[in-house]
Amino acid sequence: MAIRLEKGQRINLEKETGAKLTNFCVGCNWGAIVKKTFFGLSSSVVDVDLDLSCLMFDAEGKPIDHIYSPLYRFGDRNVGLPNGKVDSVDHALHHTGDDTQGDQNGDDGLDNEIITVDLNKVSSQTNSIVFFLNIYNNNEFSGDFSEIPYASIRMYEGTATKVHSVFAQYDVATKDNCRGMRALVMGKLYRRNGEWKFAAIGDAFEDRNIVQTIGRVMKDYSK
Repeated sequence: MAIRLEKGQRINLEKETGAKLTNFCVGCNWGAIVKKTFFGLSSSVVDVDLDLSCLMFDAEGKPIDHIYSPLYRFGDRNVGLPNGKVDSVDHALHHTGDDTQGDQNGDDGLDNEIITVDLNKVSSQTNSIVFFLNIYNNNEFSGDFSEIPYASIRMYEGTATKVHSVFAQYDVATKDNCRGMRALVMGKLYRRNGEWKFAAIGDAFEDRNIVQTIGRVMKDYSK
């Protein structure tokens, strides 16, 4: 049975069989917004663009790698951040691609954006990996998490197209602390005595862009 993550909860990466969870996906599933028009006789779909990202830190809390959408081209904006990319340097983590719309026809049971993780390949320099979520402020939707029909983050064994076993899940859209918020620091993988563990952070913020959230993660969640 999947663990329903709560803010501040810490868990061991151990399956029901007792085996360690080393290869898994961190995915986010969400739906586009359907708006009724003309007295409910017709409807229109509003695209929702969420971005799932992560930052990697060494034991001293210094950033050493990142994964976020390649559509973020910070080199052109002089903000002191590297451009987005989908693979970690050690090839332990991979982002399957940017979804800029959300589910258009209801929940299909699959995650829209996924970061695959192989803990056996993570560089020995990496001490923690922080996962976070942002609403991209596009022309169609500039609201908050509570306006999205459904939005959840989960850790599971499987692939981008097939879920074998869900290990843990965090329902974003239903959390009171996410109302009015546009960014979520989901949680952190961290090493402790040679083993990987996971801490559910669940802190939500009003950040209007990913630059704010990256700065927040580096300042407050790197150790």
